Amino acid sequence: MRFKELDPLLHSPLRLAVMSILVSAESADFVYLKQQTNATAGNLSVQLDKLQTAGYISIEKGFKGKKPCTTCRITAEGVARFDEYVNALRGYIG
Repeated sequence: MRFKELDPLLHSPLRLAVMSILVSAESADFVYLKQQTNATAGNLSVQLDKLQTAGYISIEKGFKGKKPCTTCRITAEGVARFDEYVNALRGYIG
């Protein structure tokens, strides 16, 4: 039996957590993602940038009132890559 290669971008616990949240939600803002993942703002920001650069998520920056708001959404590419990752994992666990 040959195991499928796991996407190294999704194999990071924080990036996987972000993708797991976004795959089941239409969108999530930075504060919510930070709370749900217990990540530092700096680390979360770096990981979101990596996911965006790969085309897995889109990031929209705006304002809620006078406060800055960063909203993340999973892309069609991100959904496809997440599904491939989950299916590959299933091959490892039986």
